[in-house]
Amino acid sequence: MIDWTECPPERAGVDGAGLARALELVAARRAAAQICVLRDGRVVLDRSVACRSDSLFWIFSASKPFVALLVHQLAERGALDLDDAVAAYWPRFGRHGKDRITVRQVLQHRAGVPLAGSMLGDALAMMSWERAVRHVERARPRWPPGQVPAYHVITYGVILGELVRRVAGVPVPDALTAGLLRPLGLHDTYLGLPHHLWHRHVPVRATAPVDQIIRIGLNRPAARRAVVPAAGISTTARDLARFYQALLQGGELDGVRVLDPATIAHATLPSSEGETDRLLDLPIRWSQGFQLGGPRPGARRSPPMGRLSSPRTFGHNGSNCCIAWADPSRRLVFAYLTALLPPRHEGAEHIGSVSDAINAACR
Repeated sequence: MIDWTECPPERAGVDGAGLARALELVAARRAAAQICVLRDGRVVLDRSVACRSDSLFWIFSASKPFVALLVHQLAERGALDLDDAVAAYWPRFGRHGKDRITVRQVLQHRAGVPLAGSMLGDALAMMSWERAVRHVERARPRWPPGQVPAYHVITYGVILGELVRRVAGVPVPDALTAGLLRPLGLHDTYLGLPHHLWHRHVPVRATAPVDQIIRIGLNRPAARRAVVPAAGISTTARDLARFYQALLQGGELDGVRVLDPATIAHATLPSSEGETDRLLDLPIRWSQGFQLGGPRPGARRSPPMGRLSSPRTFGHNGSNCCIAWADPSRRLVFAYLTALLPPRHEGAEHIGSVSDAINAACR
């Protein structure tokens, strides 16, 4: 079991001044936050700001690796093939030119369906699983399958989640609990926040006028209860750090294995190098379920995992207010959760700066 008592940084080969710099950056935002850093499985930083260590944050797109790994888990067990068409398991998905889209292309954000309709329409549909599924079935590709990377904002979780439901035979929250959460001891992670835990949720804040509608929508109980695999996990930084520590250890934690090391290696292989994501208009290194660290030629600002991040770093950003990643080269896990939606560029720079403070401390 992970001991959440902080060990002296120097014992883990970590520069304490770098950790202090990261904490200064976090405190300067004056927002509820949790931050955890693990080196070689030892806790070198575990702090909560203006909240408790068990407060539950909505982690936006940092949720995506969970549903992606459920699909990889099914592939590992031979229940599906990543190079099969999604329509082989879900026939109605193949309507309107989507019949050739493969499971792998969805994992890589190359399915050509970044939005099922509009961003607003997708957000409204996500409140009901059945409505979201029908919404995706009616969607038409914007690009031919496999041609370009284009970030699948909400459709990512609907497509992969419905695939899991059809192959595993259970709703995706149940598959997630049985396949990853319970075995790894992630007892504070929920896809759809239970009503009795509402008192532990951290409300989303926003500073930009354009984000106020998002803030109002996501602070409703119905939104937090909804099953949104691409964006709707509620969790703590400690649980998220445990999750990435298991991946860093090849799919095993506390003697329980959920994935083979080869599966994790496959899931973290780059699928786009030197390409600009067509939806986000940013150079992003995608794998098959994660964003990757390392240099990004042409990037106009700091990437979320930091300019100092290793190319082997894998994780996921969540609307520039939450992030978690693991770096095998540094033997490092980082989880940072906030509830503040800042202006996009400001949030990206902040998360990148905190990541780089940790990267610099753990060389």
